[in-house]
Amino acid sequence: MILRLRLVRYVVRQDVRMAKSEIELLALLRELDDPERLERPLHYDRAATGRKFGGLVRRLEVDFGASCESERDTQDSSEYGRVHVPTDATVCGTRIVVCVSKFGSLAEVCADNPGAFLGTGEAHEEGALDLGDLATVERALADLGYVSVPEELLESDYKGPSALEHFAARPTWWTRFFGLW
Repeated sequence: MILRLRLVRYVVRQDVRMAKSEIELLALLRELDDPERLERPLHYDRAATGRKFGGLVRRLEVDFGASCESERDTQDSSEYGRVHVPTDATVCGTRIVVCVSKFGSLAEVCADNPGAFLGTGEAHEEGALDLGDLATVERALADLGYVSVPEELLESDYKGPSALEHFAARPTWWTRFFGLW
């Protein structure tokens, strides 16, 4: 029997581009999941996370030729912040939102807002997201060492050791790594 892994994102580690399969991404999410630390990991470096995030904002502003609004250092959340690529800088006229977690440089790319579409594929199919714009964002994330996790995977049922039932009726991986506490 041949097992086919769907390749979903790329990540740069030690200047080597490696494909990340859905199975590998789930393994990474499980590895980062510490039930004792819901908001941020044990050795969280707020200053380093802020510098890296600032680099992402600058990179997207250069790549899209527009000022990108950002929210950073989100309180009571495992999400560090968000970058908004404005509508007038995108081919389809829909803003692109990049969410960054406090855990393991995880990032999520969405058209309009998290949950507006079930992933970038659906957003593209509905004419809200250009694949060139998506590639520009994904390239910036990879170049800066972020691990892009598809929204479809983040919205799957959470199966881990953290007790999340008090925070969401149906806990998902998004709840775990980008949710409010």
